[in-house]
Amino acid sequence: MAEGHIFTLGVEEEFQIIDAKTRDLVSHVSKIIEGGKATLNESLKHEMHESVVEMETGICNNINEVREELTSLRKRLVKVARENGLRVAGGGTHPFSDWQKNNITPKERYDKIVSDMGDVARGNLIFGLHVHVGIPDREEGIRIQNVMRYFLPHIYALSTNSPFWIGRNTGFKSFRQEIFAKFPRTGIPSYFNSVAEFDAYVNLLVKTGTMDNAKKIWWDLRVHPFYPTIEFRICDMPMTIDETVCLAAIMQSLVAKIYKMHQQNTSFRSYRRLLLTENKWRASKAGIDANLIDFGKEKEVPFRDLLEELLHFIDDVVDELNCRKEVEYAREIMKMGTGADRQLAVYHKTKSLKKVVDYMISETEKGLFDIPARKTTKRINK
Repeated sequence: MAEGHIFTLGVEEEFQIIDAKTRDLVSHVSKIIEGGKATLNESLKHEMHESVVEMETGICNNINEVREELTSLRKRLVKVARENGLRVAGGGTHPFSDWQKNNITPKERYDKIVSDMGDVARGNLIFGLHVHVGIPDREEGIRIQNVMRYFLPHIYALSTNSPFWIGRNTGFKSFRQEIFAKFPRTGIPSYFNSVAEFDAYVNLLVKTGTMDNAKKIWWDLRVHPFYPTIEFRICDMPMTIDETVCLAAIMQSLVAKIYKMHQQNTSFRSYRRLLLTENKWRASKAGIDANLIDFGKEKEVPFRDLLEELLHFIDDVVDELNCRKEVEYAREIMKMGTGADRQLAVYHKTKSLKKVVDYMISETEKGLFDIPARKTTKRINK
């Protein structure tokens, strides 16, 4: 694949920590991290709120390794949570928890963010999926980032999993991104002509005291400031392992395909950030039921049609990456609905947000306890 380059993968999942009785979020990340020391090593991390726990894979060479490690880690995480009278769940937001009642993790990094941003930071009680894909070098990473921006709304639509916020049906399939948009330096990145141009942008913001380093850039996609990866940050946290693996496989395939095009001296038409953001809004609002804009044809196209175009676009690399089954699981998501669609279906049937949380927990634990554990590998730290 691409002159021997391996498009390695690293996955970071942010889980909700839930009280077993009330089904509300609880600020007990320390219990889980302390309880998981013996079996989860360095795989668990604090996030800004104490009701969030981040779980990281190591550097994986292929999607099969990703699935094995995610399954092993999640199994142990669920076990540790249950031993402490807690549950964990996937989902971009909690259906009814109030951010004002959730504690901020006492850590210098988070204290600084809260000091800088106040309630914008305190209210950012959201849960995402971040996927790192290995790149040959930063220059190629910027070129891939420029092209990949077009596909971000497509990936995002498949991941939508946050329809509720503080007890309300928001009318969005992903309200998480609308919350995160209050942060600076978020959203789809601008086009950069080179690494030098990108570095000049970063250096200016550091020089003027806007940020201390490039990790304070929270775009939906970024060439990582410290690791040889491109990091996808746009997705809501899915409920099932199958969904996470599917999204990661599509991201890996797109990176490999775009790199392959560059090696063949072929290009992909670039569109302005303003236009791409229109498609992101549509995906946020309606998920896989959205009509996205085909900018070349200058017309609306059902997401279902655009997904088939995407799968066709990456078809010549998925077998090289041995991820065809995982990529084509996107069609199963289209049949059963995204996490948002399924949460809404439970709510419409039961009229109970606690029942929605029950469903989120059960989906997060689905199929875990029939698969043996596996040792973790080298860490990717965010």
